[in-house]
Amino acid sequence: MQLPADLELRLAQIGWRASALPDDAPAGAFPARVSAQHRAGYELDDGERVFNAQPAPRFLKAAFDPLERPAVGDFVLVVPGTPPQIERVLPRHGVLSRAAAGERHQRQIIATNVDHVFVVTGLDGDFNPARIERYLLLVAESGAQPVVVLTKADQAEAAEAAVAELRQRLPDPVAIVAVNAKSAESVAPLLAWLRPGDSAVLVGSSGAGKSTLTNTLLGEARQATGAVRRSDSRGRHTTTHRALLRLPSGGCLIDTPGMREIKLTGEETLDAGQFADIEALAQSCRFGDCAHATEPGCAVRAALDDGRLDPARWHNYAKLRDELAAAADTLEAQLRRKSEARVLTKALGRRLNEKYGPR
Repeated sequence: MQLPADLELRLAQIGWRASALPDDAPAGAFPARVSAQHRAGYELDDGERVFNAQPAPRFLKAAFDPLERPAVGDFVLVVPGTPPQIERVLPRHGVLSRAAAGERHQRQIIATNVDHVFVVTGLDGDFNPARIERYLLLVAESGAQPVVVLTKADQAEAAEAAVAELRQRLPDPVAIVAVNAKSAESVAPLLAWLRPGDSAVLVGSSGAGKSTLTNTLLGEARQATGAVRRSDSRGRHTTTHRALLRLPSGGCLIDTPGMREIKLTGEETLDAGQFADIEALAQSCRFGDCAHATEPGCAVRAALDDGRLDPARWHNYAKLRDELAAAADTLEAQLRRKSEARVLTKALGRRLNEKYGPR
């Protein structure tokens, strides 16, 4: 179903990439983008106005897959009404997610339809290259482009040294920008990733300066900000929910609450991106099952000994590798249990039909 030209133009300004609606779209249905989610429902943006909507009843059923429910950044199909109703989630791209906290493996969507992910870290006690590498693994799986944003550059005496350290650890394609989040002039380089139709999401710890950065890009103090503790440079959750905001530059920015835990989903890979060089070294070891400890002919140990491989980076790689393997095992076991449960349910259904007839 072809969209009217004026509607398509409005939607394109907030990231719409399609040219038509599904052929089976209900009569009168129209697309809009999820800009916020609250307990009482959703806020949607159709490129012209922001309005409230409720999800179709099936989205609220306990058995419904949480990953298929509307999320901030989604384009959805809306049926007019009082209130309007979200009928369907339209195809996604650039889905940023993590594993939810807890023992059970469950994926949690952070934002969808994003082109860029701003990994925000303060140049104070918040600065942690290992945590940035962890974020980049999640970003790589999403397909979005990462940009590392170092805030509080005006307060840090060693800002240049921090950028240099990261440049040594991260792949060349990853942009690193040090800014004073309170200065419009300082954050101006970020506008290169926030042009009309672009969508970016901010991720980082509480107190890293995400809300301050958002306010500066907006040109107004719309997001609440707070002070950080001197002991560890962490702040309270001044942002309490994810929100998609339209910027004067024409781009869309999704602000998110600070993350205390960055769990891997089990589907990330280490053989590309920032650890491709370590994976290549491991392939050069004499033994295919080399543990990179005391084995002869270990290319990884040789690189550590001669300074080609940074020990801190290797330690973080090994930690992420082990965590990823454990997460992958948990995911595989969970998928196997679900498959077995489906088989048993079908078998039980057949037995009941044989005994009592179709119900």
